[in-house]
Amino acid sequence: MKVTVENKKGLNKDLKVFIDKKTMNSYMDEKYNEIKESVNLKGFRPGKVPKEILKRQFGKAVFSEVLDKVLKDTSTKALEENKIKPAGQPKLDLKTYGEDKDLEYVISVTEIPKVDIKSITDIKFDQYTVKIDKSETDKRIKEIAKNQPNFKEVAAETKASEGDLVILDYNATVDDKPFKGSEGKNTQLTLGKDLFLKGFDKQLIGVKKDDIKIVDATLPENFPEKYLVNKKAKFSCKIISVRKPEEVKIDDEFAKNLGAKDLEDLKKLISNQINDEFKNSLDRLSKDQILKEIEKFKIDQIPANLVEEELRILSQGMTDEDAKKSKSNLEEVAKKRIKVGLILNQFGEQNNIKVTEQELQTEIQKQIRMMPGQEKMVMDFYQKNPSAVASLRGTVYEDKIINLIKDKAKVNKKEVSKLEAEKILKDSQKQTEEKKSEKKTTSTTVSKPKQPLKKTNTKKTAKTKSSAKKVSKK
Repeated sequence: MKVTVENKKGLNKDLKVFIDKKTMNSYMDEKYNEIKESVNLKGFRPGKVPKEILKRQFGKAVFSEVLDKVLKDTSTKALEENKIKPAGQPKLDLKTYGEDKDLEYVISVTEIPKVDIKSITDIKFDQYTVKIDKSETDKRIKEIAKNQPNFKEVAAETKASEGDLVILDYNATVDDKPFKGSEGKNTQLTLGKDLFLKGFDKQLIGVKKDDIKIVDATLPENFPEKYLVNKKAKFSCKIISVRKPEEVKIDDEFAKNLGAKDLEDLKKLISNQINDEFKNSLDRLSKDQILKEIEKFKIDQIPANLVEEELRILSQGMTDEDAKKSKSNLEEVAKKRIKVGLILNQFGEQNNIKVTEQELQTEIQKQIRMMPGQEKMVMDFYQKNPSAVASLRGTVYEDKIINLIKDKAKVNKKEVSKLEAEKILKDSQKQTEEKKSEKKTTSTTVSKPKQPLKKTNTKKTAKTKSSAKKVSKK
C-alpha cells in the first residue's frame, strides 16, 4: 500500500491510496480458498472446485466483499499511519478498481485539530462540602419519629380528633343499594391525612368507640366499578377503636428499628444522608465552572462539518425563519460545545481514560435503582437499545474525565452550612432560569437534552461530546 497526503487545506486533507493488482489478487485468492472449503457444486467434491469455476459463479460477489474489506482496513491504516483523527466520516472516492486491476482511491477527510490542554491544570473551581450541624441531624430524626407514631387505645368515651387513628367497619350504598367493594373490615384511618376518600376523615372527627356514624362521600374517578364513578355513596361506619398517637421515644431501640446499630450510629447515617442530598447538585456546580473555564480556551480552527452538524441539532424544533434569524448565535453556541468536547476528549485520550465493562454495568444498575418497581422495564430497555448503552458509556467516560480534571486543576475547597448550600443552589437555579428566559425572548437557541461525551474512535469517526456538546457522528 502506498499513501500520499495531498491537497492540504488547513484541517481538510486528501490521502491518495494505491494498492497494486498483485496485492488485490492475493486478497481475492485468499477469499476463493476460503469459500472453496464450504461451497457445494454438482460434479465436484467439497474443497476441489477449480478457481475458474468459482470465479464464474461467485466472482462479482467475492470482489465486492473483498473490496469492502480492503477499503475499510487500508483507509483505517492510512489515517493511523499519518496520525490523522477524522472529525466526521471520511469520504472515499474510487479512481481505479476492478478484478485483476490496481486499486486507487482518495480519502477526503476533515482532521480533528490539535488541542493544547496544558492550561487545564491552571483551571480554578470551587469544591463544596456541607457541614451538617448537630441540630439539623436532630431535627431530621424528630421528623422521622413524628412520621412513625405509636398509637395507644383510649377510653371508650374519648372522642377522636385530628391525628388520631380510627379503626372501623363499614357498609356502603349508592341509591340505597350495596355494590361490589361496598364492605370494609378493620379499616384504619389516620384522621386528617385524607387518604381514603376526599372529605371522609373530617366527618369522623368527634366519634368514639361503638358509635355508628353515617359518612357521605363521592366515589373517585379511578373507582373500579366505572358505572359508579362520581356517584354519591353513604357509608355506615361502626367505630371499633379510637387510638391516640404516643410520642416516639428517640433512643437506641428506635435507631435499631431503622437499621442503625444505635442512636449515635443513626445520627451519623442521617448526617451523611443530608450531605449526600446536596453533593450531586454541588458537584454539578463545580463541573459547570470547569466547563465554563474550558470554553475560554482557544482553538484556531474548528471543523466546519462539525459546526454544521451541531447547528442541525440546535435548530431542531425551530422554524426555518427562526433558525435563519438565530444562525449567528447558534453558531457561537455550536462552536463552544464542539471546542469543549474536543478539549475533554483530548484530555481523556492523553490520560488513557477508559470505561470498563464493570463500570458500565454499575451505572446501569444505578439507573435501575432509580426506577423502583420498573426494574425489569429499565433492564429490557438497555438490553434492546445498544445506543442507550453507548450513551451511558459516554456519560461515565465524561464523568471520569471531569473527576481527573478536578484532581489536576486548582481547587478552592469551601465548607458551607446547610443554609448556605441551599442559597448557593437557589442562586444558581435562578441564574439558569434567567438565562433560559433571555434565550427564549431573543430566540437565540432552543433547549436540548444533554448528550454525553463519547470517546474518540479513529477507526471510524471521532465522537466528542460534553454536556450536549456534540462534536461529530459515526
